[in-house]
Amino acid sequence: MSIACLILTGCRRRHYDCTVDNGSEVVDNGDDRHNGDDYRTERSIRRGTKVKMESKGGVYLVPINVNGLDLKFIFDTGASSICISSAEAMVMARQGKITDKDILGQEQFQDATGGISVGTVVNLETVNIGGIVLHDVEATVVDNISAPLLLGQTALAKFGKISIDYNNLTIEFN
Repeated sequence: MSIACLILTGCRRRHYDCTVDNGSEVVDNGDDRHNGDDYRTERSIRRGTKVKMESKGGVYLVPINVNGLDLKFIFDTGASSICISSAEAMVMARQGKITDKDILGQEQFQDATGGISVGTVVNLETVNIGGIVLHDVEATVVDNISAPLLLGQTALAKFGKISIDYNNLTIEFN
């Protein structure tokens, strides 16, 4: 499959492992709600992990490291998945951070305007948010080089509680 086929569009829930850089214990909650998938949710979160956000143009950007690449994602509780533009996907492919084995297929998704598009579903080996590392997270590559990077529910749902401090521009994961 060529790099041109790398259109990351959205994340569906599959198998998520979660660890924390400081070696905190991992909890398996035994969630098997995906009928026969090897899906399970594991969380390991340092209580009170805070990440500094940046306010820009009416949205809040959160620094995230995806497969070793530092990026700023829009914190978007309305997005169903992590979304990456085709430009970031191409950079990641050129650097070997996404390979053919990470391409999981294609799916249709609805964008914020209500339009239906087709995107490529890929596996992100690691998504690191403030030292909290999620493993094997599906993401959607949007076939648009200027599409925004969205931190959506496929990552956010892994946290029990998220608090935002708008005065100090921090997001806290509990």
